[in-house]
Amino acid sequence: MAKELIPFGIRVNAVAPGVITTPFHERYSTAEQMQAALSTIPQGRHGTPEDCVGVYLFLASNMLSPYIIGQEIEVNGGQLMP
Repeated sequence: MAKELIPFGIRVNAVAPGVITTPFHERYSTAEQMQAALSTIPQGRHGTPEDCVGVYLFLASNMLSPYIIGQEIEVNGGQLMP
């Protein structure tokens, strides 16, 4: 999609949030599941929606990220680091 839309000046990127404390988890995740996920996050806490804001603003800015195209940025407290 990124290659198809960039000729029209549309940059396509993605944000991949990790475990973010939202009503979704309050409804569908058990305390045990949340604790298990927490044990895999090097930063030692679940994310918040506010933790994602900077990445969205960065990618939306033609001044800050004009040459970033077709990328996925993970916001996960280090959970998926090798």
